Amino acid sequence: MPNWTRTLDAELARAAAEAPQRPFVRFVQREWTYAEVWRDAQRIAAALHASGVRAGDNVSLLLPNCIEFVVAWFALSRLGAVAAPLNTDWRGELLVAALDLVGSRLLIVHASLWAAFAAVHESWAGDVVVVGGDIQDAPRALRWDALLAPAEPPPRPPGHFSTPALLLYTSGSTGRSKAAVVSHRFVLRHAAGAVDGLGLRADDVLYCPYPMFHLDGAVLTLAPALLLRGVAAFGLRFSAARYWDEVRALRATVFDFMGATLTMLWKQPPSQHDRDHGARLGWGVPLPPWAAEFERRFGCRLVELYGATEVGVVLYTPQHEPARAGSCGKPRGPFEVRVVDDDGFPVPAGVAGELLVRGTEPSVLMDGYWAMPEKTLEVMRDQWFHTGDLLRVDADGWYSFVGRRKDVVRRRGENIAAAEVEMVLAQHPVVLESAVVGVPSELTEEDVLACVVLRADTVLSPAALADWCEGRMARFMIPRYWRFVPALPKTPTDKVEKFRLRELGTAGAWDREADPIPPAP
Repeated sequence: MPNWTRTLDAELARAAAEAPQRPFVRFVQREWTYAEVWRDAQRIAAALHASGVRAGDNVSLLLPNCIEFVVAWFALSRLGAVAAPLNTDWRGELLVAALDLVGSRLLIVHASLWAAFAAVHESWAGDVVVVGGDIQDAPRALRWDALLAPAEPPPRPPGHFSTPALLLYTSGSTGRSKAAVVSHRFVLRHAAGAVDGLGLRADDVLYCPYPMFHLDGAVLTLAPALLLRGVAAFGLRFSAARYWDEVRALRATVFDFMGATLTMLWKQPPSQHDRDHGARLGWGVPLPPWAAEFERRFGCRLVELYGATEVGVVLYTPQHEPARAGSCGKPRGPFEVRVVDDDGFPVPAGVAGELLVRGTEPSVLMDGYWAMPEKTLEVMRDQWFHTGDLLRVDADGWYSFVGRRKDVVRRRGENIAAAEVEMVLAQHPVVLESAVVGVPSELTEEDVLACVVLRADTVLSPAALADWCEGRMARFMIPRYWRFVPALPKTPTDKVEKFRLRELGTAGAWDREADPIPPAP
């Protein structure tokens, strides 16, 4: 049976039978074989079924990078249920909204993140499974270790490659986060696409220092390793200082990067150990102008690609052609792509336009946004997925990323919906209104600038407002730059002209990272 017609649990069962003692998931502290992951997934599936989880149920995961994330995902797949991994930095109303959106009946939460969930515990009506630790204020919660007791899993429900496997949250330009419905075939087909497009091998160790709840970790690291019967190696969190030590400890051969993280590595002081590692290939976006110097310094190749949560990766740099500066490659896989103007007509070569994507095989794009049919129709107009990203294509068919049409700030690998930051700022009692935009960062990508209007006859410092945001939004969402203004520029229809705020840049704004002395109110 071809890989792309199986479900995830069926693929894991096959891998455990073919290569039971091969390592599958590796952390610095320990690794787990295919047989061990399969065994634990069956036990957790049996326990979750006994607690009431059934095919089609959505189960939320509030887990850092850990083996329990992997086991839970495959256990839910075994039951025909759907994993909905949450961003571990979400807090307060954003966390409640994400849980409510997908209607989860069960949350699996790590003890290290219990405090974040406990703050909204009263708003949660479902059951809870706690991983690790001794949580005193969760006496009725199920304990992960207890669920690992040997037990026979229930009969496997009828499965199909088109059934949902994941709900991946993705921030839009307005409103709250959306959850993209991703099928089993989406996961395995894009995993196969990564193997082909990146030239991955069975002896590769695929290293990801980013969260498993992202496309990179789940679909483009764990799933390709599964198809190859290779190793998926994870760090707990990106750290420029310990990055290469972790690469060495994990024996990684392939790693992925995001623009800001690559810059951080590049800015580390040169060392005699810069080439003392086994990594041969790094993939990600974007490639900076000094990519060739990075390759010479660290002795590995860098390749650029283009992808999005809703469509996976659709553009790869050809492995056997010279790379082109500024290009993220050519279409590869079961997709049609086109670049169009505002009216939907193709633009000439060299002219920037919005990238549209259409699948040529079943279930290779997302199946819509969960419980948001209007948002789904909005991005799937004319039977094409509208990415909201601006690209240009040259006469030879090479595509280059230009920018994002969506009102989303891309900061250090995270997509931040400006509307979500504005929603939290609006809760402060003296904030009248605000507008959040992205501004260029020295680490490539962007930083967050907040322009704030205070209520009349009130006093508040930018530093005090930044401190107030702590605990109310993810740390990566808290603006770096703050500018208090008497009014926001608006159109006659009362819409904020954010382009004017971007044009002003950071001039006159307080930089909370560079200036340790808070400005006076």
